[in-house]
Amino acid sequence: MKLKIHFFVLFFIVVFQTNAQSYFYNDEYYDNDFTFETGLSMGPMNCLTDIGGRKGLGKTGAKDLNINSTTFGGGIYFGTMYKHIFGLRIEGTIGKVHSKDSLLKSVQKSAAIGRYNRNLSFRTQIAEVSAIAEFHPLDFIRTFNLESFPPSFSPYVLGGAGYFHFNPQAKLNSDWVDLHPLHTEGQGFEEYPDRKEYSVNQFNLSLGVGVAYELSPKFNLRIEYVSRILFTDYLDDVHSRYINPALFSKYLSGNQLTQALILNNRGRLEADPHETTARPGSGRGNPLDNDSYFSINFKVGYIFGREKISSGNRNFRNSSRSPVRF
Repeated sequence: MKLKIHFFVLFFIVVFQTNAQSYFYNDEYYDNDFTFETGLSMGPMNCLTDIGGRKGLGKTGAKDLNINSTTFGGGIYFGTMYKHIFGLRIEGTIGKVHSKDSLLKSVQKSAAIGRYNRNLSFRTQIAEVSAIAEFHPLDFIRTFNLESFPPSFSPYVLGGAGYFHFNPQAKLNSDWVDLHPLHTEGQGFEEYPDRKEYSVNQFNLSLGVGVAYELSPKFNLRIEYVSRILFTDYLDDVHSRYINPALFSKYLSGNQLTQALILNNRGRLEADPHETTARPGSGRGNPLDNDSYFSINFKVGYIFGREKISSGNRNFRNSSRSPVRF
């Protein structure tokens, strides 16, 4: 009997607390502490890897970004917001990134000639699931004004962690060939004990900024920039130095052997031998910086968790002090 009484007391407290946490969103809807959102995302994707880039020596970060490598991706998401201040969502993203050294053709006579003559290329599909948290500072500041409405325009910062699958490929004749099984830089070969085989399933970190705009109590728009910090330098299957090509026959056979011999070194035949880097032991990539990719996401979301105001409460709301919502 005591257990039942405690249960009903607890139930009453929870219901009372939930009702007490409702407040006016506008003249038509109540807003609860927690609202929920689901929606679609679409936008451009690009990457920063050892392949491609811009003129001059390879640089880190956006200074080496080549817009010609831009592709498009999309996804779906579901999340919750607490008082418009803190958010947490689960998001699935599918896209593709790619690049090629031939993009440097117009600037090959600069310091980029080494990369142009290297002549490597890649593409990879990206399939990612991530958990993202967001913080809306403008809404946080407005909580100190208890009569104010949440802003319909809200900038925010975001961060989180994800798990993604990739599979670098290169085009050979008319076919796309998976590079991971070819061990193009001797990954897993006993002659190169420091070059471990990499996994095509990895964790990443997400950092970014965004802006949300609520079209109505039920729909909103977002635009986000999200950069992924990776723990691998093999997004493009390029990391370190060229190996002795004679070793491929020790570990591979058949089509894989032929493909590895061709795709390990695709240096241009017309390249100056004094400028080519395609010699065993010479640099094929930059092992000091991991690869990364990013996306600019345009989102359309449906919001639920708000309740219609009854006519009596609406009249009460209209007769009370009503600050302007911006």
